[in-house]
Order: sequence, then C-alpha cells, then structure tokens
Amino acid sequence: MPILYHEQSKEFHLYNKEISYIIEIMEDNQLGNLYYGKKVIDRDSFAHLHEEMKRSQAASHLPEPSKLYLQYTKQEYPSYGTGDYRYPAFEIKQNNGSRISHFEYIGHNIYKGKKKIEPLPAVYVEEEGEADSLEIELFDELTNTRLLLFYTIYAELPVITRSAKFIQEGTESICLTNAMSASIDLPDMDFEMLHLAGAWARERYVKLRKLEQGVQSVYSMRGASSTEHNPFLALKRPEATEHTGEVYGFSLVYSGSFLAQVEVCTHDMTRVLFGIHPNNFEWPLNTGESFQTPEVVMVYSDQGLNKMSQTYHKLYRTRLVRGKWRDKARPVLLNNWEATYMDFNEESILKIAEKAKSVGVELFVLDDGWFGTRDDDKQSLGDWFVDKRKLPNGISGLSEKIEAMGMKFGLWIEPEMTNKNSDLYRNHPDYIISVPGRFESLSRTQHVLDFSRKEIVDYIHSMIAGIIRESKISYIKWDMNRYITECYSRAALPEEQGMVMHKYILGVYDLYTRLITEFPDILFESCASGGGRFDPGMLYFAPQTWCSDDTDANERLKIQYGTSMVYPLSSIGAHVSAVPNHQLGRLTPIQSRANVAFFGAFGYELDLNKLTEEEIEAVKEQVRYYKENRSLIQQGNFYRLKSPFEGNDTAWIVVSDDKSKAIAGYYQRLNKVNASWLRLQIKGLDESTLYQVSSLGKTMEAYGDELMNIGIIINRKDLNRTGGDFASLLFDFVKVK
Repeated sequence: MPILYHEQSKEFHLYNKEISYIIEIMEDNQLGNLYYGKKVIDRDSFAHLHEEMKRSQAASHLPEPSKLYLQYTKQEYPSYGTGDYRYPAFEIKQNNGSRISHFEYIGHNIYKGKKKIEPLPAVYVEEEGEADSLEIELFDELTNTRLLLFYTIYAELPVITRSAKFIQEGTESICLTNAMSASIDLPDMDFEMLHLAGAWARERYVKLRKLEQGVQSVYSMRGASSTEHNPFLALKRPEATEHTGEVYGFSLVYSGSFLAQVEVCTHDMTRVLFGIHPNNFEWPLNTGESFQTPEVVMVYSDQGLNKMSQTYHKLYRTRLVRGKWRDKARPVLLNNWEATYMDFNEESILKIAEKAKSVGVELFVLDDGWFGTRDDDKQSLGDWFVDKRKLPNGISGLSEKIEAMGMKFGLWIEPEMTNKNSDLYRNHPDYIISVPGRFESLSRTQHVLDFSRKEIVDYIHSMIAGIIRESKISYIKWDMNRYITECYSRAALPEEQGMVMHKYILGVYDLYTRLITEFPDILFESCASGGGRFDPGMLYFAPQTWCSDDTDANERLKIQYGTSMVYPLSSIGAHVSAVPNHQLGRLTPIQSRANVAFFGAFGYELDLNKLTEEEIEAVKEQVRYYKENRSLIQQGNFYRLKSPFEGNDTAWIVVSDDKSKAIAGYYQRLNKVNASWLRLQIKGLDESTLYQVSSLGKTMEAYGDELMNIGIIINRKDLNRTGGDFASLLFDFVKVK
C-alpha cells in the first residue's frame, strides 16, 4: 500500500517508486508537511524533520512551553490569524464577522483507486490498482464545519492530486471567501518559477524568474483561464535543465478565474497556493451544504522539465481526456475560416470541400457565419438556426453532401455568447451577465450569456442539440471569444453574486456534459479566440484545443513549445494556413508550415483551390505523411531539444514507447551567411539500437548512443533548399531490423 499511516508518530507517508510525500499531525491537531520530493525509504517516524523554534515577534499557537509557531512551520492547508501571517489556503466569514478558523484532525480514510469530484473535471483511474487515495477529515468545533482534504498518488507516475471540500454541519451559515485547492510549504527558496504567459495570438510563452522574498503569482480574473496566464506553474532548481535536475509542477484542472501564487517568507520558506481566484468569490454554505474545490495535479521530476512534461502528457492524454477519441487517431481536417471568413454559400463551400477530399482530407469543418443573419461579427450570436440565404439545404443538407464525398462534417458554434442584434437578446435581454443601471461593456460587439442560470443553459442546449440531431455532424468546434465583465446575475440574490463566476463555469461544464453524453461519437475541440481557455478542465470534455488564432508557423514554434510544458501533442490543434499569413503577413515555406503543424492535431486553414499544382502535390504528401505517423505523434514521448526562446533555432522529437520509431523537427528562424556548423543531439532513443535516419530523401545509419551523444550534422544547404528564412527539416528514425 503506497499510503501508510504511522499511528505512533501520527504521520502519513504517500510514496511510489519515484516520490514521497509526508504529512504529520502536529501537537495542535493541525496538519504539517514534513517532506515532498524524491522517494525516501519509509521509517516509523520522520518527526526529526519537523522544524520549530521560538522567534522574536512570533505568536505561539499553544500555551508555553510549546514552540509551535505557525509562521515558521511548514503546513498542509493553513489558515490566517492564529500566528501564521502568510497568505492562507482558505478563509471563512462567520455571522459574527470573525474570519478565524481552527480545523483539527479527527480521522482519515485510505482506499484503493480514486473517487470522482463531480460536477468538476478531474483525472481518473480505470482500475483501482492504478492509484491510492487518502481523505483526511478535519473539524472546526466553533462553526461545526467539516473539512476534507483529498490526496491521490498514482502507482506508476510521479503524480499527486489534491483538492478540498467544505461541509457545513452547524445551524448557522458560513461564507467561504477563499478556498484554494492545495497549499504546499517547501523548506527553502532556491528555485526559479516557470510559467506560461502571453496574450491573444502569442499564448503560453515560457517565462522564468528567480524566486525572491515576497509574493510572485500568475492569475486570471477574467472568468476564463485566459490567454494571459495558463493555470500552471513549475518551480525548478536553478541548475535544472530540460533533462536534468529537480522540478515541481502544479496544474489546475479548472477553466475559470484562478490564482497560482508563490510566497517566500523572510526565513526563506516557499509556499505555493493554487485554486479559484478569491476576487469576486463568496460562497455561502447553509446547514448540509458543501463546496468542492477544483483539483490540482502536482508532478515531481528529478530529471528536469521534460520529464515533468512527459508525466503531464501521459496522465492528461490517458486519464483526463475521455471517450471515443481519447486513444483514437485524430482526423486530418480542413477548416474554411481563413479561406472564406463569413462570406460563403453552399456552392463555394462544396468547391473547397471537393478539393480537400482530393488531397486526402478526412473532415471538413464549417466555421462561423452559417446561422441567423451572420454576415459579420456584430449580429446573430445565439440565433442557432440556419441562414437559408447561404445554405438553402441547411446544415443537414450540407452535411449529407460532405459525407457523400467521403468526408466527415464538422461545425463551429459559440454557445456562451450573444449579440444585442439577435433574436435571442431581443426576446431575453436579461439573459446576459450585466449590472442593472451600469454600462454593459462591449467586446467583439458581443455579450456573455449567464450560464450560472440553468434555464439559459437549457435554452442553448435545446437549439444546439436540435441542429446536431438533424444533421450528420462528427466534430464540433466550441468557441468562446470574450471574457466576463460586469459580473452580475439578474436571477441571483445579493448574497449569491459572489457565486456567479464559478457557477458560470459549472454551467459550461454542464452543457458539455449533456452534449457529449447524447453525442458520444462527436470529436469536440475547444477554442477561446484561439488558446484563451487551453486548460485541463477543458480537456476533460474536449480532447483537443485550438492552440492559437496565430497560424504563422514561425510564431507557432513558441506557442506550441510553451504549450508542450503541460499539454500532450494530441491536444494541440495545429493547422497549415495560407501565405501571406493573415495575422502577420509573413511568407513561410509550405514545408515549414506543415513541419510545425505535424506536431499536434493536424489540419488546414485555407482554400486549397488557390494553391499551385506544385503546392497541391506537397499537400498530398503532407497528408499522406501525417496519416502514416499520427499514432506516433499523438501517443509518443515528446522531447524538447532546442528552445525558440533562447536562440535562432528550435528542435524537438517524438519517440515511440518501444523506441523503434521517432520523428524530429528542426527549425531555423532566419538564415545566416557563411555560418558555423550545426549539430543536433537527439533524446529518447535506445543507445544500443541501430537506426536508419532519413531526411529529404537521404538516409544514413547510426546507433542511438551516437545520435544522442554526438548528434546529427544539420546541413545548411538542406535548410536553404527548403526555404532559407523560416526553413525546417524533418528527420525520421526507424529501428534497423
């Protein structure tokens, strides 16, 4: 059993072959943390790891001669106001105005497997033996509130998940004003904080900073996880690299506003807090009511950032994503958005689809503009009925024609939004999130529907499900194009307004659940102006996410590289688009556009009828190549080799589990004149295996140890042949039998 409780020392030891996590019940019956890191051999007591001493200005939490000063103690789920002056994991406002709590240990339960935490998404197990779980029960006698802390440790992965649940059992109501999913105190501050930041069209850039005393954090208060900051951070030792050294990863399975905060106290201890952002959050609990926090997935690596990423990739790809498409090869698709925008009719769509079929595309996706009177983005959101001016045979007729060609049909929707110029708004002006009497901020000329209200979710569900039922739809692209402003629900009581942000996300999850339950064969792709809601919560419902609205191959190197810190390649929507690129005006070789997009869920975002015959032949070869290798790309082990944030070149490789096949991509930003030699050291191969290495029709043979320790010489003439600036090369590795 990888979770042990030592009754004499009152300690819990969660461990597997890679990690250990040790919790103590302290003398005040609260929980302390003794250790988190590389596996250590179990012993009856780790009490010697507990650190406490009396310091000037410290407030003792127990009568003297106790030396339990919480300000200097590593805790497991700390509160504020009883001697610890650091940021707390939770806060409860009581009817008398007090915000002081004291939760004491009263019991625990250790069991095989992992329970669901519905209605929230979470990672799961398929067999009980995959993981073991611990529930620690604490109680505050004054408020009669029960607190459950949930821990799960996976048997074969260096993963621990955490969440918390508050249950009000007293006769008086309480109000949660802060409820983090997890807190962890580390004994020193010798870390660098890595996180993923950006904006629209440049999402998830890798950022690195050295920890200092004080608070450093990333967050969203936008009602979505956001393009600005991803709900992830990692703490790495300064000497840690992609492939060596100690790293702690933290990822929140949630799609709304969040806070990921690192606090270093003046005695150099580091506290990580992660959960729903407390701004605009108040959750009242009456007798018998409860609140469940989202889940934090913690990953420990002693082999650098890449090992952390591979752990997240495997866990999220196989135990977060669900349903038919979890393990199924994703279809090659063509989306008409950058080909036509909203200016199309059935004839022009079928013409694009016919060309797509001729090059081997398997799925045609109709994007925005098919409903209401949607000729621009200022109207008709929420009017989910077909515009017969453009599509006289409806979505049902178009989908049947696409299927008759031998392709599947997909459809774009944006169910969470409306325009004021729409039948929905004219009939139901109270359906939008807004404050009576206040200006209603515009973003993209649209407003957010109040999904905290079940009747609005029901209304949208009835229309969307109706369209799907009458048509042959195999794929849904679910978009979300603006953040929440004026957060107020016209159907909620004053004391319930602090619930709206979280209930909104629960409404989104509810609509997803209804649709995937009724239509389990549909492949859902989430989108939020590109990558504005690329988070683990979304992956629980939609196995892939449109990575960014920026389809320029050179820019995608940074975006996809950063995304790979947490998310598997199978989840990264990546398309070949037209040149000049619609976002940047850049001209990029068609080979490079594909060589970048291959490392994701692959497709096209252009009108193939506008390509030359030579380009069409290139597209046919790209589609053939991807189909041949997509299982390897989507299910293999991914290694980052060269960072686009550190130089002119980028490189990565994906390797099959048995190490018999691999594909590496090498990309240069700008060409150089009379430049030095280039050599690429590979990762992940078997040292003693002989590989045939192929690129641009040339082959060689070399053993894995040579390829990893000496590397491959990159021929600049080959790069020049493929385009010079923004050129790229692919290398195929196949085990020689």
